[in-house]
Amino acid sequence: MAKTTTIPTKPFLFLRDKSPFIAAAVASLLILSALWSFINPAPSSPTATSGCANTTTTESRDTTFYDDPSLSYSIGSPLKNWDEKRQQWLHHHPSFAAAATGVLMNRVVVVTGSQPPPCENPVGDLLLLRLFKNKVDYCRIQGHDIFYNNAFLHREMKSVWAKLPPVKAAMVAHPEAEWVLWLDSDAVVTDMEFKLPFEKYGNHNFVVNGWEDMIYEKRSWLGLNTGIFLIRNCQWSIDFIETWASLGPANPNHDELKEIIRGTLTDKEFPGDEQSALVYLMLKEKEKWGEKVYIENGYSFSGYWVGIVDGFERIEERYRAVEAAASGLRRRRGEAVSGWYGEMREVYLKGTRDGNGGWRRPFITHFTGCQPCSGHHDPSYGSESCWNGMERALNFADNQVLRNYGFVHNGLGNSSFVSPLQFDSPA
Repeated sequence: MAKTTTIPTKPFLFLRDKSPFIAAAVASLLILSALWSFINPAPSSPTATSGCANTTTTESRDTTFYDDPSLSYSIGSPLKNWDEKRQQWLHHHPSFAAAATGVLMNRVVVVTGSQPPPCENPVGDLLLLRLFKNKVDYCRIQGHDIFYNNAFLHREMKSVWAKLPPVKAAMVAHPEAEWVLWLDSDAVVTDMEFKLPFEKYGNHNFVVNGWEDMIYEKRSWLGLNTGIFLIRNCQWSIDFIETWASLGPANPNHDELKEIIRGTLTDKEFPGDEQSALVYLMLKEKEKWGEKVYIENGYSFSGYWVGIVDGFERIEERYRAVEAAASGLRRRRGEAVSGWYGEMREVYLKGTRDGNGGWRRPFITHFTGCQPCSGHHDPSYGSESCWNGMERALNFADNQVLRNYGFVHNGLGNSSFVSPLQFDSPA
């Protein structure tokens, strides 16, 4: 067998030709360098990410409220000086603090979820998946974070009360967020371009769909809808959530409270839900909380599905007419800049509104009473109307998403098949 000759590389030729002392010194330096890197690793630089999470940063080594062993995320555990603690945290995380003073000053965390057990309704789990996808799509397009919870964060607060613990926990977990938006699982975002009008809420901390006369004059439990609400991340809101939760099943005197609420409201035979409790709280402590609560009915913050789902084709037709007249809106574009086209579209939407008499897309179509997971829908309408309506709403919203990917559903009643979107469509 031929003998193989190994040719040394240039660095080792240099060491061979020089003093062994130099070779030993170089080797020592390499070992010391490796040890120093192991002991003191270089910090990673902040990295921009895409999707719902817009900013990541290295963790501060300074002490913050998270290092306090008494800190609790739970309902029933008072959290004091929250505004100061948030400011301190932002001071230690300047990338978020900078964002808070710029275009991201109204940073939002969307909180939603479902209960732990599998659905009783045969199509319930599929519906929950699609309902969650709808919210994820909206968050991605709008740049919001999202937290989906399907565990009881408080043993006593289940069913309709289960929403309050994750809302408080999200406030503590996201000090960089100015707002938390709660969306019931049966709520469908049906306008992916919609931006919350924060300018309306500058002096308010809690936004809920409702009507003041129904709350304060008629004392009706239907005076507001707690399936969707927007709450500012501040001490006022922490106290408000705690007070609201104190009227629920975690209170050992809950049965007595239910009777008091029954005697206060005019149309609730079996109180005990979070919506009735909130109406009661608004009535009894209006002076304490009312000034910071915004009762929203100027747009479909929680649009009742029965009056919406049959009008989706008409709305799509009007939007296609706008795009046919405005060639700029027909351009293919990346999803990341779709918001810019939404702002362009606003010029053509002035003078219209959603709801009766309007043709603007409703922000949220809320399937109140349908209960997709349990299937125990309100008996005043059939289950088929609920599930068919949900499919139509989800496909209506999905068309707005798929448009950025070059496709469109063949019809609102069919989720499975899509067609390629033709170039310069609709021309």
